[in-house]
Amino acid sequence: MEKKKLLIIEDDLVLQKALSEYLITEGFEIKCAEDGEEGVKMALTEKPALILLDIVLPKKDGYAVLTEVRANEGTKNIPIVLLTNLGSISDVEKALELGATTYLVKADYKLEEVTAKVKEILNIK
Repeated sequence: MEKKKLLIIEDDLVLQKALSEYLITEGFEIKCAEDGEEGVKMALTEKPALILLDIVLPKKDGYAVLTEVRANEGTKNIPIVLLTNLGSISDVEKALELGATTYLVKADYKLEEVTAKVKEILNIK
């Protein structure tokens, strides 16, 4: 089976590394970006199967990344999972309005649960 490529756009390097390492052991190919600007560029060039996106990022926030990825013909259908500490209803609504596939609050999910969600979205058994 071909490895599915995931893009993690996360400026917390400890979390980015933990998430990357866990997802690699689950059989995914991982690309990482540490800010929103780099994240958009990588989304356009790498065309990942799914993007894990933080909202609070340097250079461009997750909302701007979401908007740009959705506006591009080549990337508009990539599932985007927001992984963030912002848990207010308005943040969730804004993200979903901009086209996020789903919204996970970091503090509420373990790596296993995030991975299960990724697999569910990509229809991986």
